[in-house]
Amino acid sequence: MTDVIVVGGGPTGLMLAGELRLAGVSVLVLERLAEPSSQSRGRGLHARSVEVMDQRGLLESFRAESETFQVGGLFGGIMKPWPDRLDTAHPYGLATPQAITERLLGAWARDLGADIRRGREVVALSQDADGVTVGLADGTDLRSRWVVGCDGGRSTVRKLLGVGFPGEPATVETLLGDMEATEDPATIAAVVEEVRKTQLRFGLSPDVDGQKGLYRVIVPADGVSEDRAAPTLAEFRQQLRAVAGTDFGVHSPRWLSRFGDATRQAERYRVGRVLLAGDAAHIHPPAGGQGLNLGVQDAFNLGWKLAAEVHGWAPDGLLDSYHAERHPVGARVLETTRAAMTLLGTGPGATALRELFSRLMDFEEVNRHVTGMITAVDIRYDLGDGHDLVGRRLRDVKLKQGRLYERMHQARGLLLDQTGRLSVEGWTDRVDHVVDVSEELDVPAVLLRPDGHVAWAGETQEDLLVHLARWFGAVTVPGTPPTASHSPSR
Repeated sequence: MTDVIVVGGGPTGLMLAGELRLAGVSVLVLERLAEPSSQSRGRGLHARSVEVMDQRGLLESFRAESETFQVGGLFGGIMKPWPDRLDTAHPYGLATPQAITERLLGAWARDLGADIRRGREVVALSQDADGVTVGLADGTDLRSRWVVGCDGGRSTVRKLLGVGFPGEPATVETLLGDMEATEDPATIAAVVEEVRKTQLRFGLSPDVDGQKGLYRVIVPADGVSEDRAAPTLAEFRQQLRAVAGTDFGVHSPRWLSRFGDATRQAERYRVGRVLLAGDAAHIHPPAGGQGLNLGVQDAFNLGWKLAAEVHGWAPDGLLDSYHAERHPVGARVLETTRAAMTLLGTGPGATALRELFSRLMDFEEVNRHVTGMITAVDIRYDLGDGHDLVGRRLRDVKLKQGRLYERMHQARGLLLDQTGRLSVEGWTDRVDHVVDVSEELDVPAVLLRPDGHVAWAGETQEDLLVHLARWFGAVTVPGTPPTASHSPSR
């Protein structure tokens, strides 16, 4: 049977499929939609996701179809210059429409051997000690050792698992869509500038995805809908007139949608042989553009751990560290988007709060803290005591022989050894040993997990062996298979 079935072919599912294939795991992606969506709700990659793409050799493909940006406004619409000394070699974001992100990640996963099937809707799920049975709407049953639900905020997988999804329902709703407009572009720009002095959930951005005359329109809805049905063009016109005094002559919509400020998070990211990632595990307002990035980074954390379990060398607790590490990250994003939505309010309290935050962000330390939080370059997993680098991802440091991220394209562990005295003998099937030096690194050696986070920093072989075993399992004896995989907790 298939090693892993990934339910959902969006950015999270496709990123996960590629990660698993790099590790030699067989992957089947089941996507409900028969054709790729033209909607691009997620419109960019933040600095940490840019790093992720570089670590897998994908960055140049993304840069070829994206524009870089270094702008403020990521938090509550507060516009500040990009902070200095952000801890990354990639201090920028990429304005990449979600449709392009899915196309690039899909091509990468397919090239690596992932089986991606469209028009396959999952309607049933059951698991036992040996695997998971997935039932499709056409009556077909499929079998796999593991399943990961990457099927969005209304996740069928999460519901079939019975995992709680606590949080708060939407209190406000916003209309979003791409359409043409007959009004003069200069007039549109002037009206938008005036309206946004008091209403930040409003805008008409021209030339969407490079299409001349096409606008990305965002405008507050009239209340919260009960059925979340797609809005009509008439509803857009009505709300544009109510907020801006004109509908700009909008017409010929490409797609129309709505989103609310609901915030919810799955109580558990794993139930036995089934896991959740991306919007299936957490939903929140799109303030700051963190949703797509959060999902891609979930997949980046999970992929190598699940592959280790499939191959049988995962040490005890490795797969469960996915929930332990990513659930707090998701919870923090929910908190920051709640705060951002408050700052986007129109009342006098929200205005006063936004002015206060704007003054605070004039301080470089505050600006760097907020930007690091939104772009996820400040994440530090709790991996226990040790050097200050432990738990953090290491930026792309320059080596005498190239760059660090150039050595990480195959999603393996990596020992960067500046002493030349250390060894990863016994783990060479999982960990690369790079003897090189970097003027940017002030520790003798670092052990990196496949996701680029530092598992150990030091200089003694004895201490290194402890951490190799902790993260990469038992020593592989030549000529013998890996140790048997641990049974999943439930």
